[in-house]
Amino acid sequence: MQPPARNALANAKRSAVHLELRDSYMLDDPEFIAWQGGKRLDPHDRSAWWGGWHDAVRDAVARGVTVRRARIVSEPLSAYARYEYDLTFTNIAAGELVRWLPRRQTTDLALPGTDFWVFDDSTVLFHHFTGEGQLAKDGREYADDPARVKLTTDAFEAVWQRAIPHEEYRPA
Repeated sequence: MQPPARNALANAKRSAVHLELRDSYMLDDPEFIAWQGGKRLDPHDRSAWWGGWHDAVRDAVARGVTVRRARIVSEPLSAYARYEYDLTFTNIAAGELVRWLPRRQTTDLALPGTDFWVFDDSTVLFHHFTGEGQLAKDGREYADDPARVKLTTDAFEAVWQRAIPHEEYRPA
């Protein structure tokens, strides 16, 4: 399997953008299951939730990389999307900018069929998931073809322009 987004983020110089298109991922994740059972993270207890991804984002932002994440979601939100919403404060604490776009507002946008990252407007990392939301065995695909990079960059920017900043988004 190809290396994860964290490796590419470590090499980014200017920008890293991530578009999430699914309403759920890894429903067997122990943290998601615990959240369903009522566990909530305390924003003030950083040691309980800060991890390697947060370090990678913080380090990238410190180097001057802008890290943006946009989530396209069905409303009302799925349980998993509500879980992500509750945890988004951790992304923001690390330095990510996060926006949400209700799926109904995307009908006139051309979007790739799978989640992706774009690093420095030059490399795309596609994530391919199974129907159950697990990353497929060969689920990471890097591409630097200019046409694919442009397609994904344009799609992300179209979503970003329309999406609602996390601080303003109120889930339906």
